[in-house]
Amino acid sequence: MLKHLVRVRAIAIAISSPKISFQLPIPPTFTFPLSLSSSTMAATDDSLRKSLADKQAAVDAQGNAVRALKASGAPKPEIDAAIEALNALKLEKTSIERSLIGGSDTREAFRQAVVNTLERRLFYIPSFKIYRGVAGLFDYGPPGCAVKSNVLAFWRQHFVLEENMLEVDCPCVTPEVVLKASGHVDKFTDLMVKDEKTGTCYRADHLLKDFCNEKLQRDLALSSDKVAELKHVLATLDDLSGEELGAKIKEYGIVAPETKNALSDPYPFNLMFQTSIGPSGLSPGFMRPETAQGIFVNFKDLYYYNGNKLPFAAAQIGQAFRNEVRVF
Repeated sequence: MLKHLVRVRAIAIAISSPKISFQLPIPPTFTFPLSLSSSTMAATDDSLRKSLADKQAAVDAQGNAVRALKASGAPKPEIDAAIEALNALKLEKTSIERSLIGGSDTREAFRQAVVNTLERRLFYIPSFKIYRGVAGLFDYGPPGCAVKSNVLAFWRQHFVLEENMLEVDCPCVTPEVVLKASGHVDKFTDLMVKDEKTGTCYRADHLLKDFCNEKLQRDLALSSDKVAELKHVLATLDDLSGEELGAKIKEYGIVAPETKNALSDPYPFNLMFQTSIGPSGLSPGFMRPETAQGIFVNFKDLYYYNGNKLPFAAAQIGQAFRNEVRVF
C-alpha cells in the first residue's frame, strides 16, 4: 500500500459548541507514517480483497492441475514445473495477505503514536489516573489549556465578533420539565447489552461495529458477499432498531469482550446524569446533555434583544454531560 511520511502539525478536536471543529497545533518536531485518506484506503482494501480472491482461485486451480498430473503419471519435470508454479502463486497470495493486514496495523500504530505523543507532552491526560481513572474523562495539561484558550478566542473572534452571533452562557444543570418537553427524558438513549453473568454493560452498536471491523481487517477468507454484508451493516448501523441489533449480535455470535459470556438483549439506557435542585430533593434536574438547550429556551429574550428582528444567530461554549462511560 502506498504510504509516505508527512510532518504532523495538527489534529482535529471537536469543541462542545455549535458543531464546530478546529485544528490544534502540535509541536512540529515529530514525523509519523500517515496512510492515505479513508476513502482511498477503503478502495485499496477492496482491490486487495479482489486480488486475494483471484489469487486463491488460481492457487486452487494450480493445485488441481498438480494433482491431475500426478494421477495421470505425467513426467517428473512436468510435475516439478507445475509444483514450482503453485509455490509461486502461494507466495504471491501470502504477499497480498500481508498487505491487507498491514494496512489496518499501520493505521492503528499511527493513531497510537499520536495519542502517546499528546499524553507524553501533557496536552491531555486521563482524569483521576492515580485512582485508576474513569474511561472517557480527561484533564488538559499546560499546553492543552493554552491551545484550548487560543481556540476559544479564535471561535469568539470569528462567530461572535465577525458573524455577530449572540453569545449566551447558561447553567450546566437543567430542570427536568425543560428536558421532558424537548424529549430528552424519554428518548435520549443508547441501546445497551449486559454480560449475563457479571452485569457489565456495553453499547450494543459498538460491539457490532467492532466485530464487523475486526472481521473485515483480519478474516482474509471472507467471501465477497460476506464482505458486502458486513459493510452494509456498518453503513446502516445507526438505523438499526433494538430488535435488529439483538438479532445481528446473536447471528454473529458476539459475546462479552472480556469474559466471553453471553449478552442480554439490547435495552434503552438514558444518557443523562440525573440530580436534584435544592436541599429538599423535590425539584429533579439533569446535567445538560448539550449546550444548545439554553439557546432554545432563551429565544424570546434574544429576539427582544435583537430588536424584535429576524434572522439572528445565537451560540454558546460550555460543557455538556453524557453518561456514556464506565470505570476501567
